[in-house]
Amino acid sequence: MARSNTRRMNLLRDEFLAEGRKQSESDDPEVRDLSECWLCKMPIDYVADPHSTDDSHNLDHYFIVRDYPELEEDVGNFRHAHRLCNLNRGTKSPSLGLGTAVADWW
Repeated sequence: MARSNTRRMNLLRDEFLAEGRKQSESDDPEVRDLSECWLCKMPIDYVADPHSTDDSHNLDHYFIVRDYPELEEDVGNFRHAHRLCNLNRGTKSPSLGLGTAVADWW
């Protein structure tokens, strides 16, 4: 399914980016953590234009739009991500760092 490029989605995307930038500048480490990439937990380069570098901001959806098109404009489904992390994730479920997998023989 193609993503919508509506005025509403563009506004939501811009607001989400602005929120992430503001969080990244906070003195409170817990608020700053909210601006980090939800996939790798590393800081995002909010100075770079979105989608311009591997470390720049990219809006990701927790539930992928292909499978949940009704959640595309749901702000609760938005996540801050690096461009590269989002591209690498693609349509796979995210690996949220739950630890090392146990060997098959276990």
